[in-house]
Amino acid sequence: MLNVVLHEPEIPANTGNIGRTCVATGTRLHLIRPLGFSLDEKNLRRAGLDYWKHLEVAVYENFADFLIKNPGAKIYMASTKGHYLYTEVSYEPDCYLMFGRESAGIPEEILLDYEDTTVRIPMNPQIRSLNLSNSAAILVYEALRQNGFAGMQRKGELHRLHWREM
Repeated sequence: MLNVVLHEPEIPANTGNIGRTCVATGTRLHLIRPLGFSLDEKNLRRAGLDYWKHLEVAVYENFADFLIKNPGAKIYMASTKGHYLYTEVSYEPDCYLMFGRESAGIPEEILLDYEDTTVRIPMNPQIRSLNLSNSAAILVYEALRQNGFAGMQRKGELHRLHWREM
């Protein structure tokens, strides 16, 4: 199972949106404290709509606690400071995609240990960063694409009518 890790997220709506993406993709969500909000906050659940109850989520006291409870985790760090584009690495089906705080990203002290697995999303140089929930969705879907969208619905159906046979 794919994993998304949010290191000290600050904005509940972003975490709610990421939670909804996780439910839609069968991805586990990991939250590393401190959080900039309460997990029962209305904005968090509103962004996640009624999907939040289906979310598999784990909460950790700090990054060290996360590492202890997930030994051997293959972690890809998302950062504007990364050497590699997010499309230049091969994601394992059970890897961890980690994102930092909206205001500061992942601390450089953590990034130093993950230089070879720190990836970036290309963007115009005038822009500091993308929205956290957008960044998470981009990486999650790239990892899923590389792994053949295993277990996911690949063909859509109309509600009232039917597609022509192809």
